[in-house]
Amino acid sequence: MTKTSPFTHLDKLGQAHMVDITEKQVTSRTATAQSIVCFSADSFNKLTEDNPKGDVFAVARIAGIQAAKRCADLIPLCHSLALSNVSIDFNLLPDKHQVQVLAQCKLAGKTGVEMEALTAASIAALTLYDMCKAFDKGIVIEHTCLLEKTGGKSGHWQRTTS
Repeated sequence: MTKTSPFTHLDKLGQAHMVDITEKQVTSRTATAQSIVCFSADSFNKLTEDNPKGDVFAVARIAGIQAAKRCADLIPLCHSLALSNVSIDFNLLPDKHQVQVLAQCKLAGKTGVEMEALTAASIAALTLYDMCKAFDKGIVIEHTCLLEKTGGKSGHWQRTTS
């Protein structure tokens, strides 16, 4: 008797495979993900004032967008997707010395864009770390998660806790 796996990327024998989306319907799909980047008070001030490396947020935004576009090259079983939009926003949380990185990906397609949004948020956060590590090696990246997704067979899903 063959046991059915809850993992969509494993076949009945437990072997990794790419999910066949040939027969799935094309729907409008979006996904929003976040990463939180935690700084010391001093480094948060340096980041939000005059950074000698230039516009740190512009570099991180471009890195996040590029990461979403290259997600299938990074995660072995992801489908290559024709993204119609990728946006990266940064919310400064000065009371906590944090930056919330928000990444949203959109497309009309047969599979979701959750992995692209998560990859975009992660790489934008890592780029902030890279740009600021010269003055703070203690930066922490935390709480990378999917916040919301729409479209597809499972419809709308939204995180209810932060």
